[in-house]
Amino acid sequence: MNQKYLGTSQQAIVKKKITNGFVVNVFEDEVTLPDESVTEDIELDQEIEVFLYLDKKGRLTATMEEPHVSRDSYGWAEVQEVVPHMGVFVDIGLEGKEMLVSSDDLPLLNSVWPQNGDNLFVSLEVDKKGRLLAEPISEEEVMDDLERAPETLMGEEVVARVYKATKAGSAVLTGDGHRGFIHPTERKEEPRLGQTVEARVIAVKEDGTLNLSLRPLKQESRKEDAEVIYDYLVENDGVMDFHDKSDPEEIRETFQISKGAFKRALGKLLKENRVEQKEGRTVIKHDS
Repeated sequence: MNQKYLGTSQQAIVKKKITNGFVVNVFEDEVTLPDESVTEDIELDQEIEVFLYLDKKGRLTATMEEPHVSRDSYGWAEVQEVVPHMGVFVDIGLEGKEMLVSSDDLPLLNSVWPQNGDNLFVSLEVDKKGRLLAEPISEEEVMDDLERAPETLMGEEVVARVYKATKAGSAVLTGDGHRGFIHPTERKEEPRLGQTVEARVIAVKEDGTLNLSLRPLKQESRKEDAEVIYDYLVENDGVMDFHDKSDPEEIRETFQISKGAFKRALGKLLKENRVEQKEGRTVIKHDS
């Protein structure tokens, strides 16, 4: 059978009953339809719709189950198993027939690989070896089918899933199908590919995409950053060389925040009389 039909739904004619299923004709080819893949009563010579895939032995097989992912359509597929150096297996809606997302299509950093329960937006493809694999959606395909975001989303909270993770930032799709982007400066930690996040809309761009932030609002962030700095002081015997004149890059490398955010948080600690600055250093202020 032509491989272009693998991973697609096609019309089939039921030709005969065998021990563990049926034989159906698809484009003049005989394909096995196992009993466990029959979802309703069928009769000989009946025309039915089947999905074509490869079983564990690499044999072309049919099922009457309808997957939510195919070669013709994208869908969210939940990660079922992570196999280091190989990839992750995802559920495409066929009982016991998970599909592999190759490590070639996953981030270089294992820390950003999806975990069990995460969801990848994938379609099915046939690789050079004739294997049916799941493949994450590309940036071009997202932009080709873009759902423009309304300006009323500005400042709103949205739930989104990461479909692409790169050094430049995280690309996400919201529950309403809007494309969003999270710059590294707008997050404390890099989210995993497939991770679901809650983010705040900080810009609705002219092309209908969103800029998002995983950081809290400034007044909330100031308190949070202040606690991070204070914890750092506690872990370093109450003293640190960082102060309001410190190098911005060193601040970002240590605390993952901008110098402006650092100064605001440090100012809060000074105002609360929890720290003081002595001889170019910041120290915890103890009660006399």
